[in-house]
Amino acid sequence: MLILFLSSSRKVKSMLPRNQTQFSEFILLRFSEQPDQQGPLFGLFLGMYLVTVVGNLLIIFTIGSDSHLHTPMYFFLSNLSSVDICLVSTTVPKMLMSILTQNKVISYIDCLIQMFFFMVFATVDNFLLTAMAYDRFVAICHPLRYTTIMSPHFCCLLVLLSWIVSFLNTLPHCLMVTHLSFCTNHEIQHFFCDLAEVLKLSCSDTLISYILIYFVSGLVCFLSFTGIFFSYSQICSSILKVPSATGKYKAFSTCGSHLSIVFLFYGTGFGVYFSSSTSHSSWKSTVASAVYAVVIPMLNPFIYTLRNRDIKDGIRRLISRIGSSQ
Repeated sequence: MLILFLSSSRKVKSMLPRNQTQFSEFILLRFSEQPDQQGPLFGLFLGMYLVTVVGNLLIIFTIGSDSHLHTPMYFFLSNLSSVDICLVSTTVPKMLMSILTQNKVISYIDCLIQMFFFMVFATVDNFLLTAMAYDRFVAICHPLRYTTIMSPHFCCLLVLLSWIVSFLNTLPHCLMVTHLSFCTNHEIQHFFCDLAEVLKLSCSDTLISYILIYFVSGLVCFLSFTGIFFSYSQICSSILKVPSATGKYKAFSTCGSHLSIVFLFYGTGFGVYFSSSTSHSSWKSTVASAVYAVVIPMLNPFIYTLRNRDIKDGIRRLISRIGSSQ
């Protein structure tokens, strides 16, 4: 897919006017230009990146090595952890390298690639959260049919469809950028190539581009959020019918971790992309994007391990197996 994307972008670039093909790079301005703040920023983002990668890898290895966790719920969780690692890896390493080398330049092609994969992974995250909500809906509302409905084949199909739709959703946006011309200002007020920030630098008429972005992205988010809302409305209705308080608490506890991630993901996502058209503060937009792109993937392992007894027991078994093998 990456080869097809690069091939397509190069073909489109070859058809652009001469003044557009001469454009070759952007400048990422990061968070701060103060020299005394570069060290703390590097340490902060390096720490968050390492915690994100190690924490999500721990969840992946725990689920993969423990037969007790080979269920649809944890299958989706391991995929979510994998996507979170990819999501932070599209932005943070480039930023860290930029701080180390004091080189803020990113090439046009690298910017397109970063933009493409960031949007793909963020969209896959969105669909996986929807699939996890549906899994909880079937488990609580239709427990007798759970193993039949959530079969391994169906779960793999949901993940595969998430990736396919995410690629198909993202590719037109990135190809659209290759049709744009850019003015003398090549400074992106961000720490990575965000589509909305790149469009602000264009000399072309971007009205159609913005309509496409907000319509398609809004449609994807609306469908996913509607699916999550429907699933949890049915879950709440079923839980309220449970006579015992213990049964209600147990049912709610299986959804608590997922709901926490949903609120964080959609709350910051809406804050970043739906307020960007009215807000003129690049600092606020950058901080909100950092929370969305870096902090939430870092929090996922903590939320799922601290609130999930099965994961904590699986980690203990993994550590004991590692200890006994030495």
